Amino acid sequence: MVSPDAVQDAFIRGLDDALIKDDPYRHWLLSRALTDEAADGIAALPWAPPPIGDTMGKRDTNNATRSYFCARSRAEHPVCDAVATAFQRRAVTEAIRRTCGVDLAGTSLRIEYCQDTDGFWLEPHTDIGVKKFTMLIYLSKGPDCADWGTDVLDATRTVVTRAPYAFNGGLLFVPATNTWHGFAPRPIRGVRKSIIVNYVGPEWRARHELAFPDTPVA
Repeated sequence: MVSPDAVQDAFIRGLDDALIKDDPYRHWLLSRALTDEAADGIAALPWAPPPIGDTMGKRDTNNATRSYFCARSRAEHPVCDAVATAFQRRAVTEAIRRTCGVDLAGTSLRIEYCQDTDGFWLEPHTDIGVKKFTMLIYLSKGPDCADWGTDVLDATRTVVTRAPYAFNGGLLFVPATNTWHGFAPRPIRGVRKSIIVNYVGPEWRARHELAFPDTPVA
């Protein structure tokens, strides 16, 4: 059984040890974002990858097939509940505040489970202003996924670096007008699994996506 305490402690340790990069904007690279047990448990969730048509470079093109650690998922899958519970805790949001300088009080937790297959891509974009924090945690294993990391771009939409894609590794940043990122078209042999952890402001309308829709972060 995945423990929220263990997930919390693993993330805080990983954040403390994260590699800080300032080019082209400040972002952090984590080598171990969760416990391996939690990461394996998420990757083993019995949710089939959604069909990929023309995404037009946006996740919201396929809104109807997106998956979240929502109230129903938390009730049905203990790993979803444990991970969401850990990231809802003040110890985690306080660690983020100390490291990243962002106050998440009053925000709501949103965790999306992504399973990207060949044909998926994301155009360069910055996250909308209602997102106060963004973290991607990578969950696939094997030699074919080494080049599946998120592209980090500068203001000219030029790729400056690509986050390392490694099991249970992560990329995080505080969204701003310069935090350009994306996923240039490239082969995906298999399934590119990840979760996207966001804390969003109270104006977020899609409450069904939230882990605790009626309970903002303390």
